[in-house]
Amino acid sequence: MDVELREITSDTVRAICNLEVAEDQRDFVAPNAISIAEAHFVPTHWMRAIYADDEPAGFVLTYELPDESTYYLWRFMVADGFQRRGIGRRAMELLLDRWRSLGADVASLSVVPANPDAIAFYESLGFRLTGEEEHGELVMRADLGA
Repeated sequence: MDVELREITSDTVRAICNLEVAEDQRDFVAPNAISIAEAHFVPTHWMRAIYADDEPAGFVLTYELPDESTYYLWRFMVADGFQRRGIGRRAMELLLDRWRSLGADVASLSVVPANPDAIAFYESLGFRLTGEEEHGELVMRADLGA
């Protein structure tokens, strides 16, 4: 399966906004439309649509401050029907490769404590719980190795 991170355009934004996670996951991640709207007020954001074999399959939003070595996964979702097919893993690998190419040593994110599947997923990618909390979520970090 070919997985890509593509820029969201005026032609694709509605399709990305219409993507949803499974119903039992909706308390874990904001709708894409909210994320896209919020991002426009944060000049350090970077967002992309996740495509799998040319179909919109998910969304990634980051907060990046290269001058301060801050690379933070703000939002990440893979739509219902595209999960458990390796798409999320490949999208995260592409994101982490991007960050490494920018010189990042550490990647950060936070997860809802009630979402053990997300914690296990991120742990499988090298993220570890730090013991910190941020806005009620558990902070995880991964050493990207310079």
